[in-house]
Amino acid sequence: MSFLTLALSLIFVLIPIVLSKTLNLGLERDTIIATIRSIIQLLAVGYVLTFVFESENSIFVILMITLMIGAATQNARKKGATIRGITWKLIGTFVFVELLTQGILLGFNIIPATAQYIIPISGMIVGNSMVLSILFLNRFTSEVETRQDETELILSLGGTPKQAVHTSLITSIKASLIPTIESQKTIGLVQLPGMMSGQIIAGADPVQAVQFQLLILFLLLTTAAVTSIMLGFLSYPTLFNKQMQMLKIR
Repeated sequence: MSFLTLALSLIFVLIPIVLSKTLNLGLERDTIIATIRSIIQLLAVGYVLTFVFESENSIFVILMITLMIGAATQNARKKGATIRGITWKLIGTFVFVELLTQGILLGFNIIPATAQYIIPISGMIVGNSMVLSILFLNRFTSEVETRQDETELILSLGGTPKQAVHTSLITSIKASLIPTIESQKTIGLVQLPGMMSGQIIAGADPVQAVQFQLLILFLLLTTAAVTSIMLGFLSYPTLFNKQMQMLKIR
């Protein structure tokens, strides 16, 4: 793809801007900012990855993954700003998910221990974990606020904080997992995933591309489940004080 054809693809950015303007959605500025940021960030990452891949230095790989986790934490923490210590909870969750999944991938030699594999897959892991964290925190804070009277009633009857918040916690975990599970049900029928499509466009054998895509799908399923559950059980205790009284989250 040349820079000319890439410039022509900006038509796909112009269309939503025109629609937003026509319908008074007020999303023109955000769309333009998102487009500019994506261009700058992806081009910068492209040059950085070229350098990292050529250097074959594990220190650069660790730095790249650290940068991913830091950016994901900064973005996701906004949805859970009312939960005490949410920044460290997110960092702990992202690091654990990354170590767990990469440990399995590398430990069983599912992928080679090279930057070309570790960094892109880590990006998928951390990115998916970030999205799941946002979905969970958004739903969890909403559920806790809505069920506050119910929660306080359970506490007043002698229930523990875990019992009091159980319904909100389980509902939020299930809600955050639904998009991942539902998308896997229709994979290949409704959509052809980006990684698989990219490999096929690049000339790879379709069956080989499918095998890699299945690996990513299974990987993201574990990422989603571990992220939601771990973040949930790290977050709910901070909603209560030492006397097991519920704190305000708003």
